[in-house]
Amino acid sequence: MNTTLESPSSVWPLPVRGDSFERATPDLLRRMDAVSAATACAKLNGMGIGRTAVQGPTPLERGSRVVGSALTLQFMPQREDIASGTNQEYIERDTALWAVLETVQEGDVLVVQAYGSSFTGCFGDMLVRYFKRRGGAGIVVDGRIRDAARVRDLGVPIWCTGTTPHYASQTDLFPWAYDVPVAAGGVLCLPGDVVVADDDGAVIVPSGKALELVQSAEDHENWEEFSRMRLEQGARLSDYYPLTSNSRAEYEAWRDGGRPPLA
Repeated sequence: MNTTLESPSSVWPLPVRGDSFERATPDLLRRMDAVSAATACAKLNGMGIGRTAVQGPTPLERGSRVVGSALTLQFMPQREDIASGTNQEYIERDTALWAVLETVQEGDVLVVQAYGSSFTGCFGDMLVRYFKRRGGAGIVVDGRIRDAARVRDLGVPIWCTGTTPHYASQTDLFPWAYDVPVAAGGVLCLPGDVVVADDDGAVIVPSGKALELVQSAEDHENWEEFSRMRLEQGARLSDYYPLTSNSRAEYEAWRDGGRPPLA
């Protein structure tokens, strides 16, 4: 691990920064854009990855959706000999909260570990404004935000546990590290994982499973389209949802034949 910027503490150098990581390719993210959070969660469960749905954060605005590579930020409990909220708005310039924003790339989704705190306003108007200006796509924070009206006006998709008038280190937490593994709503997120979030919530897709997931999801979407058409024609639900061995063969023939309208 390495550190950058002047630390607010001489006891432990802050902020902590993790190692470099790879983001998902634009093509993979484009294909993932058609995958809902529910589909991603279900497919990952079938692949043996059970804890992927971030518990707690909900969309600040209904109808929000984002897909992108995870950039991570970790808050930690304050300890007065290392870091506290005293004069926070000035000290904050030298914390992980400011530092991570300087690393934002086009399409990043910032995933924040804040322990579901009801008191810590991890982001407000100015920080979200800068995040957007840097090209950030969305934020998933296991905690709260402030300046809610102004933040909504910015149009950045945000998933959070609510709002608060507090600033980031006014109470019990302090921005500690970035580009490190974080726990968001009970889910492990590594830098470079893929985040899929919509009205159902946010799902963390392990980077090594993303391609397999999107291939499976594309097939799933195709056979569901076929099944809908068959159901509209009066077919039995149990024969076409999910597909049986016979209806699967019928679907594959339809798919390989160019997906013609069903008579």
